[in-house]
Amino acid sequence: MQSGTQAFIVRRLIQAIPTLLGIFTLTFLISRLAPGDPIRLVTFGLDITGAEIEAIRENYGLNRPLHEQYVKFMWDTLRLDFGYSIIYPGQTPTSMLMARLPNTLMLAVAALMWQLLLGVPLGIIAALNRGKIVDQVIRFSATVGHAVPDFWMGLIFIILFAVTLGWMPSQGVLTIGKDQWDIVDRAQHIVMPSLVLAFTGIALYARLLRTEMLEVLRQDYVRTAQSKGLTEKIVVVRHALRNALLPVVTSLGGILAGLISGALIIEQVFTWPGLGQFTFQAAVAKDYPVVQAGVIISSLLLVISYILRDLTYAFIDPRISHR
Repeated sequence: MQSGTQAFIVRRLIQAIPTLLGIFTLTFLISRLAPGDPIRLVTFGLDITGAEIEAIRENYGLNRPLHEQYVKFMWDTLRLDFGYSIIYPGQTPTSMLMARLPNTLMLAVAALMWQLLLGVPLGIIAALNRGKIVDQVIRFSATVGHAVPDFWMGLIFIILFAVTLGWMPSQGVLTIGKDQWDIVDRAQHIVMPSLVLAFTGIALYARLLRTEMLEVLRQDYVRTAQSKGLTEKIVVVRHALRNALLPVVTSLGGILAGLISGALIIEQVFTWPGLGQFTFQAAVAKDYPVVQAGVIISSLLLVISYILRDLTYAFIDPRISHR
């Protein structure tokens, strides 16, 4: 089983190579062909000559033909060498992004926990109470969760829980002056942004699991278990829920990368110093090395999340082999 799992992971990594190459190529072309000159932006207002500007451009390799820049970019990417930031001279994109990645991962993991802890039970409750008021309330709330934009929900949360009620802090990851290991303060800061980020996923899982539970509860093996006199709890947990969770696990494919990319808006609203906010600022400033490194890190997270999805899928349903 272990060798089969290792072979499966290797196959998935090989299959991901064309996708990653396509992502890297698009990232390079979009960043290079977008209007604007990063060197002009960074030297704007400085007493600097045209020759000095060209020297800076040459130092970053931006004076070379596009195809030469592309070849160098792909070679450096394979070596995980992203050079130096244009906006922050002397600093590497990897070090700056890695310093912010834990904040984004913490936000994404907290949002995923909200999705599973709230979305899955709500879906089960709705299915077991089909047609009743509680089912209608959950379905309506799920529809609203899909329709309401994240930034609007974030602003509502700030106005209600931070400004009006004063229950939660509205910005940052830690209160100024607090010890960095103050877990309680960090938890208070992450509650609102992670819950807002999780809203769409909660709605998705509630609707998806309700549909799957209703389908599974109609199956013959479930009715057989009920006819044997098993309690509803045993029938739901042992027989119905496990099979109903398979589509939920399937939807987890890319959820980590999706949460990280979706965290961009939430990080802006709540001033959360994460990967998305920093990459966005680098894109505005046309800091090519930082943008490229940010996209590549997100792409690798995407591949990892799909592999974890497939492994979890096979674990839940032993009938599925690593093929």
